[in-house]
Amino acid sequence: MTTTVRATWVQPEDLVGHELRQAAQDGRDARDIERRWYEAGGSPAPERAGASEHPAPPGLRAVAGRLLDELALLESPLADDEPTGLDAIRAACPRWPLPRTGPSGVDRERLHAAWLGRAAGCLLGKPVEKLPLEGIRALARATGNWPLATWFTARGLPPELAATYPWNRRSAATSLAENIDGMPEDDDLNHPLLAVVLLRRHGRSFTTADLARLWLDELPAGRTFTAERVAYRNLLDGIEPPDTASYRNPFREWIGAQIRADVHGWTHPGDPAAAAEQAHRDAVLTHTGNGVYGAMFTAAALAEAAGGEADVHGCLAAGLRVVPPRSRFARAVRDGVAAARGATHSAAGFDTVVDRLHSRYGHYHWVHVLPNAALLAAALTHADGDFSGSVCRAVSGGWDTDSNGATAGSLAGLLAGRPEALPDRWTTPLKNRLATSVPGFDSVGFDTLAELTHRLTHQEALRP
Repeated sequence: MTTTVRATWVQPEDLVGHELRQAAQDGRDARDIERRWYEAGGSPAPERAGASEHPAPPGLRAVAGRLLDELALLESPLADDEPTGLDAIRAACPRWPLPRTGPSGVDRERLHAAWLGRAAGCLLGKPVEKLPLEGIRALARATGNWPLATWFTARGLPPELAATYPWNRRSAATSLAENIDGMPEDDDLNHPLLAVVLLRRHGRSFTTADLARLWLDELPAGRTFTAERVAYRNLLDGIEPPDTASYRNPFREWIGAQIRADVHGWTHPGDPAAAAEQAHRDAVLTHTGNGVYGAMFTAAALAEAAGGEADVHGCLAAGLRVVPPRSRFARAVRDGVAAARGATHSAAGFDTVVDRLHSRYGHYHWVHVLPNAALLAAALTHADGDFSGSVCRAVSGGWDTDSNGATAGSLAGLLAGRPEALPDRWTTPLKNRLATSVPGFDSVGFDTLAELTHRLTHQEALRP
C-alpha cells in the first residue's frame, strides 16, 4: 500500500485557486487564466484546509506552475494605493508619526503582562480555530459560556454538537478548560520568540536577510504555515528576499506577518514610527501590501501602548498612522472601529458587530489579514481596553481565532500594565511555562521572557 505526503500550503495545484481568489480581490482580470485552469481539470482552492485531498497528476501540476507565473504578471489597479516599499508607504501616510526624541521606557511588569496576555488570548482561540462562526457560538452556548467569558470546554457538550463542530484536532488535547497545563506550542508564540533571538543576535539594525538566515537555522519548516511556508520553500530554492514574498505566494496578504510584530512594538515604547519600520523589515520576507500593513499597524499600536500614555483608542489611531489611508487594510480597521462604536456596549451587543463584519468581509479566506483586521479593531474598540473583554470578543468573532486573541491579549496586557491586573482565570493555567520548538526556549517562563525583552528595550543587543 502506498501513501502520499500532502504538504500543506505549497502544492502548486492548490495555490492556483488561492491566487485566482487573490486576483479577484485586488482587481486583476484573471478570467482567461481561470477558464484555462478549469478546462485543464483544475479545482478551486481548499476552502479551509492547507492541501487538497489528492495530488494532481504531473501534467496538471505543470499547468498550475505556468498559470501561477502568468497570474504574477497581471497588474493590480490598487497597486498605487497599496505599495510595499517603505519609502512609498511613508509617502502615502500624511500623518506618519514623528520619531521619538526624548527617553521612553517600558518596565518588566508591563512586558510580563504583554507576554501573558498574548499567550492567554492565543490559547483561548486555539480549540475553535478553523470553525465557522455559527459553530463557535453553538459550542459556547451549549456549555453556558455565551457571551464568551472563559475557556471553552467539552464538559456537558451534547455529542451530536461535538460531532457537527469538532474542536481543532491539534489543539483540543491542550487548550480546553479541563486539560490546559501550561501554554502549548503555537506559531503565534514561536515567532515572537524568534524575534527575540533576532534582536539579540543582530540588534535593531537587522536585515530581512538576517531573519531569513535565522529561520533556516532555527525554525523547522513544519512549524511554518501559509505565506511563511511558501517563503521558506522559496529560500530553499535559492530565491532571495524580498522576492521570497511574491514568488508563487498567494498568501502574501494573509495574517502571518502580523503575528510576528509584537516584539518590534514592545521594544520601541512610545515610538510607533520606529516600531513600524522594524516590523516592515521583518514582514517583507513573506508578505506584500496589506499583509505588510498588518505587521506595521500592530507594531505601531503596541509601541504606543508600551509607552504607557495612551488608551486603546489612541493605540489604534497610532497604528493607522503608519498605514496608507487609501488601502483596504486602513478601510478594514476603520470599518471595525465604526461598527463597534455604533453598537451597544454589552458583550451580547458585540454579536451584531460581528454579524456586520462577516457580511462585509466573509468572502475573504479566514486567514486573510483584512477580515481579521476589521474584527481585531472592533473587538479592542468595543471592549474599551478591558482585558477579558478584548480577548473574548476577538475570539468570539471567528476567523483566525488564536491569532486575533493573541494580538488583542498583547495590547490589552500592555494597557493593564502588570501581571496582577490580568484575571487569575487567564494566567494561572499557563503555569508560567511555554512549550516551543524554538531552540533554547522550551518550557521558558513568561517572567524570563519579560526580562529578556526588557534588556532588548533598554540596551542594544550584542552580536555573538
